[in-house]
Amino acid sequence: MRRADRLFQIIQILRRSSRPVTAAAISTELEVSVRTIYRDLADLIGQRVPIQGEAGLGYVLGDAFDMPPLMLTPDEIEAAVLGAQWVAGRGDPVLSRAALDLIAKITAVVPERLRPLLTDPSIGTPPGHPQAGDGIDVAQVRQAIRDARKVCLSYRDIRGERSERIVWPVIVGYFDQARVLAAWCELRQEFRHFRTDRIVDARFLDERHGVRPALLRARWKRNLVETRKTTLSKPPAAVTAG
Repeated sequence: MRRADRLFQIIQILRRSSRPVTAAAISTELEVSVRTIYRDLADLIGQRVPIQGEAGLGYVLGDAFDMPPLMLTPDEIEAAVLGAQWVAGRGDPVLSRAALDLIAKITAVVPERLRPLLTDPSIGTPPGHPQAGDGIDVAQVRQAIRDARKVCLSYRDIRGERSERIVWPVIVGYFDQARVLAAWCELRQEFRHFRTDRIVDARFLDERHGVRPALLRARWKRNLVETRKTTLSKPPAAVTAG
């Protein structure tokens, strides 16, 4: 790896981490010595890149740092293509169009030598499975999540039983054969998961639930972990001899 590329990668490693990164961790990823990383960090700091930290504790990149966002490597371009292909084939209609627009925008600004990675990619995803139609506007759900607004659902469960409930939408999961809305359910007073194709009707309310979206997602993730632990701790069902 050229030194200029290594310096760029060091910045990328620091930028994608929310915690201090040690020189040892950087050296492992870039496959060079720790001494080389210390020297590179000193050079970057000397060039007024706002890196803070010290040996043994780790380094962080200051918020004031600004670098052109589309200095993409071939691997980064292929990662973007692969992700966009998956979303285009499995996302809701709005996200699918956005994925295609994303590829078009990147194609327009990357150097000529890198454009074949986008126009004639060497990677791909299998075609998505046909999905049942959503009973709710998923684009509006995503906006409700960002706005911390409640949604009133009319939902039909796997047994065909219908119920009305007000939920606090948390996150939309995109799977091969279905989309799932994770939400806090006021009726059940717990986190529940709703297949979007089983939603019969939905009303997007002006009322806000008052919990920051990031905090609500953190609570949902903790609940998932606790639920899995509880499931794994249960003894296996007894086997009756025939």
